[in-house]
Amino acid sequence: MARSDLLLSVVRAGASGDQAALRSSVEAIVAEERSKNHNVLADRLQRALHTVSVASPARSPSASHAGRDTILESEPRQRIDDLILPLPVARQVQQLVEEQHRADLLRANGMQPRHRVLLSGPPGNGKTSVAEAVAEALAVQFFTVRYDALVGSYLGETNTRLARLFDYARTVPCVLFFDEFDSIGKERGDIHETGEIKRVVSFLLMQIDQLPSYVVTIAATNHAELLDRAVWRRFQLRLGLPQPSSDALAVFLQRQFDSWPETVGTRASTVASKLGAISYAETLEFCQTVRRQHILSLGGRSIKDILKEQLELWATRVGTNEVNAARSGKAAPSPE
Repeated sequence: MARSDLLLSVVRAGASGDQAALRSSVEAIVAEERSKNHNVLADRLQRALHTVSVASPARSPSASHAGRDTILESEPRQRIDDLILPLPVARQVQQLVEEQHRADLLRANGMQPRHRVLLSGPPGNGKTSVAEAVAEALAVQFFTVRYDALVGSYLGETNTRLARLFDYARTVPCVLFFDEFDSIGKERGDIHETGEIKRVVSFLLMQIDQLPSYVVTIAATNHAELLDRAVWRRFQLRLGLPQPSSDALAVFLQRQFDSWPETVGTRASTVASKLGAISYAETLEFCQTVRRQHILSLGGRSIKDILKEQLELWATRVGTNEVNAARSGKAAPSPE
């Protein structure tokens, strides 16, 4: 028996005359039935798909794109092998990719591949990159949810848009990425939140539960403590991406240095120690600043001199420790 979520997608697509959604949903059912060795039913479905014409109503072009305005579609370029991940995280991401690639074998044995992942950790340490790399490894589309187009000001409007978003995601194998997931998946017990937000969280969790396994849902948060407790059990993989160690930063820096036209004349580990405890994103921005200055010098200055200058300027920057100390009213530790 085909999954109920796929049958619902077929009914909705047929009712709206959405040919693309109908074809995708039926093809997904055919693939699932073949994995169960229900070849007779699969053949009949495929023949029906090719012989029956779906009449498209006048509004079908807009109907077929319902929900598309709530996502950003992008071409995934990150590769898993290019990421510097903690070993347990790297292994589990590889396992997820393998399960998706060999989903037919799992389904033939009554199992589904895992397809719901929660990434947590401070900003700038690879959560978005991991989501994009999974999409690249699976060769599927990468959808990033747009909260500005999703959250409405009227009662029930957000749930309606959420329904359209998930209906659109079901039409094609993809990675559906929720960045800053805590902004929509907040704890329902928070007394400061309205009843509308609580209804949105409940509806969101129900929709995530009903997604087929060919839609890989990845949510990222910088504030895991704000998430609703029911969110945690929805995700089969819960991976932490902490701030990188000095050794990890040195590896990242060396990769940047290797792509430059001149040698830097300084060990990557030495530069990493001078940069301090920062994220990969901040490290990349520092390296790009050095490279920009070298390009603008038109060869008049060496990368070694520019790197030394930028490290001196880096020591004078306002860091997150000072900002956090100011917020809490405490004195920030003096830099070494």
